[in-house]
Amino acid sequence: MIVAGFGFSNRATADSLRDALDRASQGMRPDALATAEDKTPTLGELAAELGLPLHGIAADRLCAQHTPTHSARVLTERETGSVAEAAALAAAGPGARLLTRRIHSTDRMATCALAQGKTP
Repeated sequence: MIVAGFGFSNRATADSLRDALDRASQGMRPDALATAEDKTPTLGELAAELGLPLHGIAADRLCAQHTPTHSARVLTERETGSVAEAAALAAAGPGARLLTRRIHSTDRMATCALAQGKTP
């Protein structure tokens, strides 16, 4: 199972999210999308458009994930280095691994990372 995890600004648009996914996916099609629980309404439009399930990840599960990249602002606000990476790993399940580190959208309003796991 491949999960596309997202982190994004409140100013991110649907185009920002699509662009981040396109840049991160490198031709891979995710099986699901994931983000912080409080961000799911914004990502819901893209999930519906793609016909993919959307996983909202609780704060305690986000901060439990080790991420290879770190944003000082995100670390302060979310207690994890990257919401995109943490959400992808958490949704993909135990033993998941990152396929791509977080990639920024062109407008830098959204990030996307892909993780692969065994969770269906």
